[in-house]
Amino acid sequence: MNENRYVIGVDFGTDSVRAMLMDAHNGKILSSSICPYERWQKGLYCHAGSSQFRQHPLDYIEGLTSAVKICLQAVDQEVRQGVGALSMAMTGSTPVAVNEQGTALALLESFNENPNAMFILWKDHTAIREASEINALGKKDNRGYLKYVGGIYSSEWYWAKLLHVLREDPAIRAACYTWVEHSDWMPFLLTGGNDASQIKRNVCAAGHKALWSPVFDGLPDTDFFSAIDPMLGIYAERFGDRVYTAVESAGYLCQEWAERLGLSTAVQIGIGSIDAHVGAVGGEIKPYYISKVIGTSTCDMMVVPKAEMEGVFVEGICGQVEDSIIPGMVGLEAGQSAFGDVFSWFKELLLWPAKINSAADFSHLYEHLEGELLKELNHAAAQLPIHIDSPFALDWFNGRRTPDAAPTLKGLIGGLSLGTTAPAIFSALVEATCFGSRAIMERIENEGIQVEGIHAIGGIANKSPFAMQMMADILNRPIHIAATEQVCALGACMFAAVVGKSYNSVTEAAAQMGKGDKEIVQPRTEYRALFDSRYAQYLRYGRVQSDRDNSVQT
Repeated sequence: MNENRYVIGVDFGTDSVRAMLMDAHNGKILSSSICPYERWQKGLYCHAGSSQFRQHPLDYIEGLTSAVKICLQAVDQEVRQGVGALSMAMTGSTPVAVNEQGTALALLESFNENPNAMFILWKDHTAIREASEINALGKKDNRGYLKYVGGIYSSEWYWAKLLHVLREDPAIRAACYTWVEHSDWMPFLLTGGNDASQIKRNVCAAGHKALWSPVFDGLPDTDFFSAIDPMLGIYAERFGDRVYTAVESAGYLCQEWAERLGLSTAVQIGIGSIDAHVGAVGGEIKPYYISKVIGTSTCDMMVVPKAEMEGVFVEGICGQVEDSIIPGMVGLEAGQSAFGDVFSWFKELLLWPAKINSAADFSHLYEHLEGELLKELNHAAAQLPIHIDSPFALDWFNGRRTPDAAPTLKGLIGGLSLGTTAPAIFSALVEATCFGSRAIMERIENEGIQVEGIHAIGGIANKSPFAMQMMADILNRPIHIAATEQVCALGACMFAAVVGKSYNSVTEAAAQMGKGDKEIVQPRTEYRALFDSRYAQYLRYGRVQSDRDNSVQT
């Protein structure tokens, strides 16, 4: 191991940026921080009713600066000088339009209040029409360009979002040189990049969100994109002809950012990656285990040896990509478009009367309830008996990501009576999200890949024992709960340790720096038959909703 023993891992989440400073030699966490996004907290540039969710690049820049500085302030000068590498994880697909210099358009004065010039957040569903067009052509084209993304291209992903913005905004169309994932833009920014053609694309985002595959020698042929819309062809040509893994270096920290953060220009910046993939590594993912990153949404990750995936194509997931999680293995991604978001929606629904009253007494009440309500709902729901005729729900409040992407699907709550309580409805919502997880697991197993166990990581895994017990019961698998909540920042530290040459592989880094399990939640066998029956009901109502959605669209 070299002398640059300290590493920084940064996780750009949906609501905030988190940073972690570690000693790579012994795996000790020296400091950590969380900095919310100022503009996002105010609800700027978003409109939930039309599924528009945008984030200003200044939120990322300011959040990163504050988070890293807080970490460094907690340690002495020797540690600060010994930082050798910094790696980052970001939500995805979260792309942005940049000019020829690689500047995000929202950082230019002429676009600084234009949502189309900002990062299009992963859960933005404004590109449903464009995704449908990509899917229509992909099904007709005999070259199989969609088979490595589960056969369905999502409105949440790179090309659909680009096409939507180009069509909607002529000014962006005129100024946009290329379209860049957040996970590629931040390393470019920190290394002082000033030529967009030199941006290094990471294999994780390129493979799972942009149709990149070594089988195609890169992206699909340009004529495929031009057939979707002639505007897309030039962006396919500007994408570049190489992708990189997260164990590689994007370059060294530039002078401007070294001064901004209080670090040295000798710090190496790792290639970026999608947060859930990095979090899976932080949670010590191993072959044939699903690593569930559970937060506002979920990402369900697996790694399988390449030889085991020869000729296997899992329909309806978010991709199977070589080297996307652990170099040398095939990474599988699935997930749910809303998990914690469903519970937050229900909380805000219940808080509405207190929120609209501006009186001082009600303001205090709102603040108290806002912080405590979900805890109380979890506690009360855990005490309720579950019957076959208890309230039920569908979890598609932000559409369905997997299995089989369908962003226009809606959530549902049923089986209500005048005796139904708020905890009973909350229990039904938790159950529905767990049923959504079971549907993903069963799809993977039906394609011939055995699921040997479940790792649960992220905020909800640590904060809601009720949800994790129900998850174990419904999946009929033990749930391994990661010991640390900030697994994405931890995983970024592991990748940074490889980038900085402290370890030869991320598997080796994880073995030395990992924190193990906090606990293992065992399924309760006495509930198995009941949840099997209620799951059959979930699938039945899900088919009705899906059929209705299809008939409305046609």
